[in-house]
Amino acid sequence: MIGKLAQWLSEHGIDIEAVKQQAIEQAQAAMGEVTTNSIGYVRGILGGIAGVIIEAFFVFFTMFYLFRDGAKLWAALANALPLRGKTMNQMIVRVREVISASVYGVFVIAIIQGTLGGIAFWFIGLPSAVVWGLVMTFMSLIPLAGSFVVWVPAAIYLAVTGSWGAAIGLSLWGTIVIGLVDNFMRPKLVGEKAKLHELFIFFAVLGGLQLWGIVGLFLGPVILAIALALFDAFLHPDTSLKGGRPTIPPPDLLPPAPVLPPVVSPPDPGK
Repeated sequence: MIGKLAQWLSEHGIDIEAVKQQAIEQAQAAMGEVTTNSIGYVRGILGGIAGVIIEAFFVFFTMFYLFRDGAKLWAALANALPLRGKTMNQMIVRVREVISASVYGVFVIAIIQGTLGGIAFWFIGLPSAVVWGLVMTFMSLIPLAGSFVVWVPAAIYLAVTGSWGAAIGLSLWGTIVIGLVDNFMRPKLVGEKAKLHELFIFFAVLGGLQLWGIVGLFLGPVILAIALALFDAFLHPDTSLKGGRPTIPPPDLLPPAPVLPPVVSPPDPGK
């Protein structure tokens, strides 16, 4: 049958050998493209793994010297900045508070909220509960956002599809349990330590994400706190410089104001 089909195609002007050669060339080109892409993917994966290993090495290498010589570095920084010891100590305490609030406070709250949200998704039977839990954790790290960005659309979807019981249960769980975690723990772990307005933290986090990626979630508020401490030092320069030397002379040492002659209006030529 194949021979008869080939003969019939040849009789109707179709070159079987040319079609066969074209098919072989297309198959070879496709295999070459697949091989090239596979090599590129493997190379990218290996390069990413190597990059992570190198970054981890530099992180631990730097942390070793920071833990060993941290006090010396702080002392050198205090001597380099034109600030009083009291002001420098206040800045160090301020940075420590913001780091503690950002890392321990925000991160712990985000993990708890993401875990509670993932448990709710798994109990209700929504797909990819672990993935949505991680998404809620990430959203909880961003001020003025939160885990409700994920579970509210999920509750609306359940209500639209007719699962009213699951929708009401998820809404109550998100509002009462997840919401109470944020309302009770955030003021204690974040608000009292960071002492920054939520709007400032919001833009600091967004700027940190844009510049440094995920690390910017913590680095942005820290840099904001340092900047505010420096602004406070500039606003009160008479108490911020070393040695107690005021930058503005006291009023009794200011030169007297010059005495200007009285202003005399010119005579009116019409009179």
